[in-house]
Amino acid sequence: MPRTATDIPWRTRLLHRVSMLSGSVADTSPTGFDRLRATVPRNPLVHAVTGAPARGVRIDDAQVPVREGRTVRVRRYRPSSRSAGSPASALPVVVYLHGGGWVLGTVDNYDPLCSALAAQIGALVVSVEYRLAPEHPAPAAVHDCLDVVRALPGLLPDWGGNPRRMAVAGDSAGGNLAAVLTQQLRDARRAGDERVPPLRAQVLLYPSVDSTCLSRSKIEFAGGPILTRRDTDAYFAHYLGSGEGALSPLDPLISPALGDLRDLPAALIQTAGLDPLRDEGAAYAVALRAAGVEALHTDYARAPHGFASWPRLSVGVEGHRGQIAGFLRERLGVTGPGAALEPAAAVGGVDRQVPLCRKGFGGVAV
Repeated sequence: MPRTATDIPWRTRLLHRVSMLSGSVADTSPTGFDRLRATVPRNPLVHAVTGAPARGVRIDDAQVPVREGRTVRVRRYRPSSRSAGSPASALPVVVYLHGGGWVLGTVDNYDPLCSALAAQIGALVVSVEYRLAPEHPAPAAVHDCLDVVRALPGLLPDWGGNPRRMAVAGDSAGGNLAAVLTQQLRDARRAGDERVPPLRAQVLLYPSVDSTCLSRSKIEFAGGPILTRRDTDAYFAHYLGSGEGALSPLDPLISPALGDLRDLPAALIQTAGLDPLRDEGAAYAVALRAAGVEALHTDYARAPHGFASWPRLSVGVEGHRGQIAGFLRERLGVTGPGAALEPAAAVGGVDRQVPLCRKGFGGVAV
């Protein structure tokens, strides 16, 4: 049964109301997406919600060559205390893929999160500005992310990164792309392509991984907070497209939970208790373990979808960045100094029982 307003923290209810002021993706024509894609301004009021970019992290942009003669912009975050220029100083690398339903989002709005991870892990974070739907439906975003990672081994020596110590992370739609990317890179290495860098870990924040499943959480939170069924259906329709080459929701490029899960890198999955995507994230952790993959799952029981982007208005998520940093420092072999980690907060609902998934009823994907 859907929760009543009194079951949802007041800060989350406030955030939901504010998020609705910009309008619904479902009510916006593609020509109006530029307004929704605008970069969030940096000022004390915004930082009170998102946090400010971490101090001591150098931020700049670069262009990475990809297929068809194009380039993809990436944003680099490097702890300024760690100098580049020699193999001994090469940092581990985290490739970050932003959320936004494959339709919205930009690397510019992820400076607070990505800079914090760079500082806490002691890593070079590379955030990818992949192409967005509906102008570029699936699998354009997958191709951009895959091409960037394939290009990194040739670029990282000059950037001060180590391509042999690499992980991928993403939130929401970016979590979907990160999960897809691990499978695509695994398949390439299986086929003998030694140019493909190995991934040591994946971090998926409230990911969309099965767009064929109507779970209880998708029913319970169809009206939000933050993420509604109506909006997410619109995101998904834009991402799939409608042309002759449109992919099926059953394709693992769309629903990685339906792909081969063997031989994937260790995973940390964080879900939000007040999120329609909660149950499929939990189910993905269980499925990874069944396939022999190390998978940790934490559910932040009172948090909404998107809590990594507005941690100061989300309840009970104080330790989520610290958990990510600790997980990646261990998997990437980081022993040097990093910024002080956030204390790991006690959270509810870790490894919750996975509820019934009704196939064939359509899913909520964002």
